[in-house]
Amino acid sequence: MLATSSSTSGIIEQGSKSFASAARLFPADKRASVHRLYAWCRHCDDQIDGEVLGFGEGPFDQHQAASRLARIRVETMNAIAGCADAPSFVALQEVLEKHSIPPQYPLDLLEGMAIDVEGRPFQTIDDTLTYSYHVAGSVGVMMAMILDVRDSATLQRACDLGIAFQLTNIARDVVSDARRGRTYLPADWLREVGVHPAHVAHAEVRPCVFKVARRVLCLSDVYYRSAVVGIRKLPLRSSWAIASALRIYRCIGVKLAARGAAAWDKRIETGRSRKIISIGIAAIDVVSARLMQSERSSVARDGLWTPSILDAGSRLATSERRRLP
Repeated sequence: MLATSSSTSGIIEQGSKSFASAARLFPADKRASVHRLYAWCRHCDDQIDGEVLGFGEGPFDQHQAASRLARIRVETMNAIAGCADAPSFVALQEVLEKHSIPPQYPLDLLEGMAIDVEGRPFQTIDDTLTYSYHVAGSVGVMMAMILDVRDSATLQRACDLGIAFQLTNIARDVVSDARRGRTYLPADWLREVGVHPAHVAHAEVRPCVFKVARRVLCLSDVYYRSAVVGIRKLPLRSSWAIASALRIYRCIGVKLAARGAAAWDKRIETGRSRKIISIGIAAIDVVSARLMQSERSSVARDGLWTPSILDAGSRLATSERRRLP
């Protein structure tokens, strides 16, 4: 059973309009693999959350989610072994085989889902960054491998982009997540502004919660800046696609920061005209980056949360954490 390109492209168009706009810029063969990987990620996420294409805000059922995660693990291991049969897992199998992606990466993503299912607390920013790696940084690495990246330095920058995307997601969805019993903002940062983690969704504390969300957005910008270094290492069209995704997604954080405590009154999205402008600016970014490829123009990663990437990106081992500036 083959996961057709048309079926998987429909999933990304409905599940992530922001990324879908950028994904159209990939060469056809890379775009098909990107769509297949996204289809698997979207399926797993929807299964855990009881949603359809990322939409739905019903109560989170931990028991059902644990049962679904166990089934997802089995089906993912089947895909890794080359014997998948469900469409989304066939899609994953095709991507892993075609691009020689090590099993550690999809398994790392499932570990991020386990963090949600088990309801592990987020006490510090380390907890938030660890989670961000598992649910998004690992996907960034797999995306980079689809684009033929294998050197560890560039894979780390791809991981940074995934983390930046997730930090933006966390800031955007603070209230809706809290209503479902999830708080990804670090508890120690919340307590610094006088907010108990269980009260994040309360309207009266939103000005204080916004201070923490803005702090998370500032941190996401650090990871976005680091990711640009990796983007310049990609082939031209792929570089443009990823630079466009960065521009489009970062707009969400910019809009959120501008709204202040009213940030969560209405879901923030990037409109069509803004996407077109972002894609145009991204083309300029790509050209500029290629004109400034000297080591002196590189952005240092000192202080960033860093998974140890072994043997030119063969797998990610135990994570090491460097002190944030």
